[in-house]
Amino acid sequence: QDGQTVWQNGPVIEAMERGALLLLDEIDLASNKIMCLQPILEGNGVFLKKINRFVKPAKGFNVIATANTKGQGSEDGKFIGTNILNEAFLERFPITIEQAYPTNKIENKILLNVMSEKGYSKDTLPVEFAKDLVTWADIIRKTFYEGGVDELISTRRLVHIVEAFSIFKNKMKAIEMCTNRFDLDTKTSFLDLYTKIDGGEDVSSWSSSGDLEVEPESDDEDGNVNY
Repeated sequence: QDGQTVWQNGPVIEAMERGALLLLDEIDLASNKIMCLQPILEGNGVFLKKINRFVKPAKGFNVIATANTKGQGSEDGKFIGTNILNEAFLERFPITIEQAYPTNKIENKILLNVMSEKGYSKDTLPVEFAKDLVTWADIIRKTFYEGGVDELISTRRLVHIVEAFSIFKNKMKAIEMCTNRFDLDTKTSFLDLYTKIDGGEDVSSWSSSGDLEVEPESDDEDGNVNY
């Protein structure tokens, strides 16, 4: 400023002085330089050498970190770029909260709210579509946790499907466009499952019966399995 270098608080110091909440989003993408926060995570202050000032955390200051891998990295590559964080650093977080997917009731409400935001009135709201999507995602998740499939449907992807439906006015097209990121066999099995749900078939036992699992199509003459 005016040709001079001046100090500006970063988010950590700003939160400490205000007694605010500091959010470290996607912390397992951080490098080992994140260890500089150790004293702050212990509730101590920090000395800022550049301005010769010691900053103590004001009342109310707290730190929350979010991570997909709990700081353990991703061996299967689904969360590429994440790192294994230092155990001493992770130990500074006394509480870990696991956020599960919403219940079917809440997830259904989320989708109906998104549909309302997209211009559907109370009379035109595609209630059955939202209900079928939630049932579909629930079965796929159960199958995923049982090891039957390698992909699952998140709440965010359900919202994407609803948004696509508001554009194309076609349920299967919306689902297909939002599942194209998966491999062909997985996408086909997901679409087949939704078709059966939409058609009113009883699919309550799918996750335990293995019907959703991607099966090998054939063995070639060399003995390799083709999918």
